[in-house]
Amino acid sequence: MAEYEACILGIRMTVDMNIKKLLDIGDSDLLIHQVQGEWTTKNVKILSYLHCVKQLCKMFTKIEFKHISRIQNKFADALATLSSTIHHLNKNYIDPIEIEVWDQYAYCFLVDEEPDGKPWYYEIKWFLETREYLENSTNGQKHSEG
Repeated sequence: MAEYEACILGIRMTVDMNIKKLLDIGDSDLLIHQVQGEWTTKNVKILSYLHCVKQLCKMFTKIEFKHISRIQNKFADALATLSSTIHHLNKNYIDPIEIEVWDQYAYCFLVDEEPDGKPWYYEIKWFLETREYLENSTNGQKHSEG
């Protein structure tokens, strides 16, 4: 039921945004196959959710449901984690998140541990606390920080 509620909420949001074409990607095998009419259910609670989804689908010129495995659904896991950290005064309101999908990968350099064992911001913190430069600071560093 929770998966249906999340699906319905997402579809309602896209309807409110006047979106007419939608690709709904989810990791609930049951929900996707039921919405597509490939599987049926006799569960009365699920039937009311399914009916709601089907009614909402009529508001689109094109709507497609695609299943991906939970392992491949890191994007949904990241969004779920993000949504759990957002607190809004109005519990029925969700701030929209705009997501751009780029056709190139982004790369980053991760430093697990600094060579001297201190965090990367150690020198900055030291300067802010003491208003003194470290002994090994160069004139260039002093000029750019000052």
